[in-house]
Amino acid sequence: MHSQVVVLGGGPGGYAAAFMAADLGLEVTLVEAEPRLGGTCLLRGCIPSKALLHVAKVISEARGMAEWGVAFGKMKLNVDTMRARKEKVIETLSGGLAQLAKRRKVKVVNARGIFVDSQTLQLEGGDPATYESERITFDHCILATGSTPAMPGMFQIGSDRVMDSTGALQLADIPKSLLVIGGGYIGLEMGTVYAELGSEVSVVELTSTLLPGADRDLVKPLAKRLGKLFTNIHLDTQVVGLKDAGKKVEVQMQGPEMEGVTKYDRVLVSVGRRPSSTGLGLENTQVTVTEQGFVEINEQQRTSDPHILAIGDVAGEPMLAHKASHEGKIAAEVLAGHPAAFDAQAIPAVVFTDPEIAWAGLTAEEAKRADRKVAIAQYPWQASGRAISMGITDGLTKWIIDPETDRVLGCGIVGSGAGELIAEAVVAIEMGCTVRDIADSIHPHPTLSETVAFAGEIHLGTATEVYRP
Repeated sequence: MHSQVVVLGGGPGGYAAAFMAADLGLEVTLVEAEPRLGGTCLLRGCIPSKALLHVAKVISEARGMAEWGVAFGKMKLNVDTMRARKEKVIETLSGGLAQLAKRRKVKVVNARGIFVDSQTLQLEGGDPATYESERITFDHCILATGSTPAMPGMFQIGSDRVMDSTGALQLADIPKSLLVIGGGYIGLEMGTVYAELGSEVSVVELTSTLLPGADRDLVKPLAKRLGKLFTNIHLDTQVVGLKDAGKKVEVQMQGPEMEGVTKYDRVLVSVGRRPSSTGLGLENTQVTVTEQGFVEINEQQRTSDPHILAIGDVAGEPMLAHKASHEGKIAAEVLAGHPAAFDAQAIPAVVFTDPEIAWAGLTAEEAKRADRKVAIAQYPWQASGRAISMGITDGLTKWIIDPETDRVLGCGIVGSGAGELIAEAVVAIEMGCTVRDIADSIHPHPTLSETVAFAGEIHLGTATEVYRP
């Protein structure tokens, strides 16, 4: 069996690459170990977690309506119905991908692919009915195998009460108490879901802050909110041991405010993800893999092997679905002979907590580390009519600006819907807009999108809603 292009991995990057390559006239085979397309993002990541976060947000908003004199009574929770609804969302989307592959004449092979050499994959497992022989040869392969949750050996105690993000999304039950190990975006998102569903959630983070690496001005409002939602947040604290205690998990921690053993019904380990580059037979190719497990690529997504390209999580940080999709399209265009290359100025990142945090382009911390002079303009949502009417005044919109040219270099937003608002900033950064370009573009009133323009007006000194002597 031979194919002009083989895409190994059917996640957001893989199917984007396969579909684009087919649209460009190439013969494509998509090899995916899972029985359904969508990868981690759709099957056990982005989509199911956001579906549950929607439920959590509605619960939170319903509770907040008491300030308006509206009471909905005690929440009644049917976990089976919630789980079924989540699965329906996944099935609808994955089914749609299967139809799109069929219409584009992309051959989908349900198997695990292992490199025999630079132009041959050994097919194992899956559904043998989807492939004619146990090997497939190709002119080029796009590697899109993604990543998996990191689970340090000390946490692998053989208990199903110790979960990674995949286990947490299965909603086996709503535990009375849950410890989240890791204060990154996955831990905080899943912690928010379980807390709103009724669990007593505690978070333990090794560093001195939640969301290490994110803008401190953006994290502060979220940390304040989570301080009320979660039972405990232990910073500068290390988990030094887990023990299976039957219906509980004994957790030993060391930190300034936490010393000794505490029992929890369940533990969620969310200490990052690792690229899926092992066990693929890459040693049988010329592909270069770093010590961290990432495949080295150039701006055209090409690896050091002329027959293999790589995209998405396996090809380096940031591990984001939209970055993988973008790279997948670039790889397909490159194989079709187009002058394509990765040159994005801003890759947006979103933390879907309540409030949401989103940023794109240069951050204040990155500018400081690079000793780069920048101007910072912030607009507090306390001055936004829309935010006040919705009771969400803990938000903030922030621009990072080149002081010499007034060109916008980065943007950060914390508040309801920040993930939607950041898209305007991405376009502005990519287009090389100045602050005045944004501030002089009329934004609809009353909306939260106005804060993007108003933050620019803060820099220009023309903001009317904020007094500056």
